[in-house]
Amino acid sequence: MATRVKSTTRRAAAREAEARPPDAVAVGAVPAEYVEKNRAAWDRWALHYTATGRKAWTENELRWGIWGVPESELGLLEGLGAGADVVELGCGTASVSSWIARAGFRPVAVDISRKQLDVAVGLQKEVGLSFPLIHASAEDVPYESASFDLAVSEYGASLWCEPHRWLAEVDRLLRPGGGLVFVANSPLLMACTPEGGERAGDRLLRDYFTSPVREYPDGVVEFHLTHGGWIEILNAYGFAVERLVELRPPHGSQPRFDFVSIEWARRWPSEEIWVARKQS
Repeated sequence: MATRVKSTTRRAAAREAEARPPDAVAVGAVPAEYVEKNRAAWDRWALHYTATGRKAWTENELRWGIWGVPESELGLLEGLGAGADVVELGCGTASVSSWIARAGFRPVAVDISRKQLDVAVGLQKEVGLSFPLIHASAEDVPYESASFDLAVSEYGASLWCEPHRWLAEVDRLLRPGGGLVFVANSPLLMACTPEGGERAGDRLLRDYFTSPVREYPDGVVEFHLTHGGWIEILNAYGFAVERLVELRPPHGSQPRFDFVSIEWARRWPSEEIWVARKQS
């Protein structure tokens, strides 16, 4: 079972883990206040996600990404042992963890936004489901090393955290042979997305080989690596890539967000799921 630790212990361990691999990919100029900027943004947005969170909590099965592709089609969690310890990094309303709990696993949901976790607490009470909700950064999780069998991030740490820092923390948290599943926007989508974050069009607007750091007018900071960048940094932290799933939504799907249309996403990949494993 996963065990919580005091902050002084975990921070020392996190720094040690982060220092082990060399930098595999230059992330670029990271804004000094990116953590607080993103925390403030999610505190502002939290209440707007109550309805979508409630819907996700009551789904019959786990649905991935903005297009809600069902786990039964993807099989991302096949082979996960009964009672496995799972950490969700950047959980938001913790809808992924809610399904993981109902499936018989032991989730721990982590988010930097207290207000997002408040929504999750309310949903736990409504549904009658209980699992740990931890107010912390995915770059510094208050659990012992080797506490988990699987780490999951659905547009959480994989989008909002500095890649070296959160992958170093995943490396520390996972047991040998542990799995990592995370969802990210495709590099092609980002190349077609205007600087202000408006809906993607059918023209390349940004350089592909540019900084992975994206700052938007509303103050948020995101991190978007290329395929080569993800492979390089995952390998540097001891992960072997097992699958890269480029999601194509079925006809009639409705996205959770407005930054891409279904017409676009039917032609080109708008989001992707990486599946990797920590090598023993």
